[in-house]
Amino acid sequence: MVVSRRGAPSRAPRGVSENSQPHRILVGDCVSEMAKLPANSVDLVFADPPYNLQLANDLKRPDDSHVDAVTDEWDKFDSFAAYDAFTKEWLKATRRVLKPAGTIWVIGSYHNIFRVGSIMQDMGFWILNDVVWRKKNPMPNFRGRRFTNAHETMIWATRDANAKGYTFNYEALKAGNEDVQVRSDWTFPLCTGGERLKGEDGKKLHPTQKPEALLARVILSSSKPDDLVLDPFNGTGTTGAVAKRLGRRFIGIEREEKYARAAKKRIDDMQVVPSPSIAPFMTAREAPRVAFSALIERGLVSPGARLTDSKKRYKAIVRADGAIALGEAVGSIHRMGAVAQGLDACNGWTFWHIETPKGLTLIDTLRAQMRAEMSEAAE
Repeated sequence: MVVSRRGAPSRAPRGVSENSQPHRILVGDCVSEMAKLPANSVDLVFADPPYNLQLANDLKRPDDSHVDAVTDEWDKFDSFAAYDAFTKEWLKATRRVLKPAGTIWVIGSYHNIFRVGSIMQDMGFWILNDVVWRKKNPMPNFRGRRFTNAHETMIWATRDANAKGYTFNYEALKAGNEDVQVRSDWTFPLCTGGERLKGEDGKKLHPTQKPEALLARVILSSSKPDDLVLDPFNGTGTTGAVAKRLGRRFIGIEREEKYARAAKKRIDDMQVVPSPSIAPFMTAREAPRVAFSALIERGLVSPGARLTDSKKRYKAIVRADGAIALGEAVGSIHRMGAVAQGLDACNGWTFWHIETPKGLTLIDTLRAQMRAEMSEAAE
């Protein structure tokens, strides 16, 4: 990884993976640094731009103690018009570097996210979802004049309205959520404890450091291993640290030297998880086709073996040609499964079982075993 004022342009993804420094931080203005990157080269963008909180005075608790809020110069703009101009500028630069099938996530609070979303739509981005990050431990509303601000909003969008082939790892997310679709409201705690980076004074180094769990879900949902992830507002490097851990490549852009230094160390120290645990989730549609006859040819099922359903109500005989016989009827595992139940159709792989030394086994398990062997052979 390098920390430099002038980042040398990288090649487009797949070519960039040849770079000896797949995780880089460029120090400087995000628009200027993105202009040095090749067009159509980034798979995923996560942007956490300034919120433009417009704080006129210090925030204080009822006991008059100071609230540690976002008061840094990088979050201050002269007007909404100035903020909108800044937003258009960095979004234009981001849109140029995104691949046609790339996607972008932008996170913000009620102060800025609606302005950003409107500008994105005007520029041609196509919003796929707005995702609510519900904070388990939000900062209370000390004066009791408003509801507690307990969430932030993320916009997930494609570069164009007609974008095709963007990454959404639907099946993997669903499998990890007990086979239930993942919703657009996510609950994670604020970044606290050992994960929160501290300065030499013992105070938090960055006021809006995001939790790694939040970035992990973003990256796992909408990118693949070896994809190039870009964070134009790098901060303390949460996006880069998580991207590295999950086997993605990363470019971060940060104009504050102190944040870039901390992020570089954080990313350097991050360990990559074992590759089998981040391998792409293969759906049934993507898996190589395996015919039932292939199980017979492979010796996983023998001619003459008996198939039965899970409750052993129906019994069929395996034929040498890959068909099965149910009484006088002969046909495929699917057709005979339907005949047995008096249905029009049946998935024979998930209906028929076979007796093995380990007990009654679904024939789909044997198919999965054969697919695994095919994958290992391909490697």
